Amino acid sequence: MTRLLLTNPSFQLEHGGPAYSVGRLAGALGALGHDVTVWAADGSAERVRTMDPSGQVKVAVGAIADVLRAQSWDIVHDNGLWLPYGAQIARHCRARDIPRLISVRGMMQPWAWQHRRWKKRLAWALYQKRGVESAARLHATAADEVARIRDRYPDRQPLLIANGIDIPDQVARTPRPDGAVRTALFLGRLHPVKGLTMLVDAWAQIRPAGWRLQLVGPDEEGFRAQLEAQIAGAGLSESIAIAGAVSGDAKRAYYDAASLFLLPSFTENFGISAAEALAHGVPVITTTGTPWQVLETEGCGWWVAPETAAIAAALADATGRPDSLLVTMGATGRAWVADQLHWPAIAKQFADAYADAIASPAPA
Repeated sequence: MTRLLLTNPSFQLEHGGPAYSVGRLAGALGALGHDVTVWAADGSAERVRTMDPSGQVKVAVGAIADVLRAQSWDIVHDNGLWLPYGAQIARHCRARDIPRLISVRGMMQPWAWQHRRWKKRLAWALYQKRGVESAARLHATAADEVARIRDRYPDRQPLLIANGIDIPDQVARTPRPDGAVRTALFLGRLHPVKGLTMLVDAWAQIRPAGWRLQLVGPDEEGFRAQLEAQIAGAGLSESIAIAGAVSGDAKRAYYDAASLFLLPSFTENFGISAAEALAHGVPVITTTGTPWQVLETEGCGWWVAPETAAIAAALADATGRPDSLLVTMGATGRAWVADQLHWPAIAKQFADAYADAIASPAPA
């Protein structure tokens, strides 16, 4: 049994995919019998209880320094970069020879480096560079992210372990009735990196008959107002709607109502909403800035350049297809996710990685 401290900036689901994926990983590891404690920088670790069917995960609150000293950890798994508390974790683990695994969570991608660039450079010089280099293992969720890490550290061998996904119980989908308006859904943060201005421009070009576009997610950096102005300026207010953050049954209802899912991001280290959509039997359009080439190889979606013209072409293709074909594509995607990304198998891969790092804690 491994005594594991799993840290994350937040477990508030409205903060994006890692809040869900790290919380569910904790629960899946608990179900395997490991001694798992979670801590969140914003004090939201209690939310993991709703993502922990094992009922075994412990919740730590308070300052990270106190949590680190609370017991003798076998390994610490920290998620994300750039936050100062990560330097405290790194110092504590170095001083006590505790192996540390870092999941970089997309934060070494080129877009992430450029966003608030001067702050990133300062953080890198002050603490983040040493924190990364002293980690026993670096973890990526996709092959492109592995490549980005190795661009900077050619001698490192990052772990490649995908995010897991819950497979919801669901009655088999059937085509929408003739004449019914179909819904294309985006669900995620309303943030410039998500490519939503491209999506609105593409929708304005295609204006697919019998379709509506639903954007769902928390506003970040005041971006919702920019989108609303763009939508109104294009005369699309009748066919595009925006809703705020959702979770639980409300979130599932949006997936169940959708015939098509859209993730037009410039970059994603994983793109968990694409996996969720597939798990609900919804085919996906996303970009080559995400690691979802499987959409094309398995025939459950479209994987196109992060450009307005490419997104528009995929939209025209998808919205021009009969609903029966979209239902078939969605069923194919659901079967693939159930086979490849179910949480017990993903948790076992992490447990094996922890055991390896404990046995050989030098950076690898």
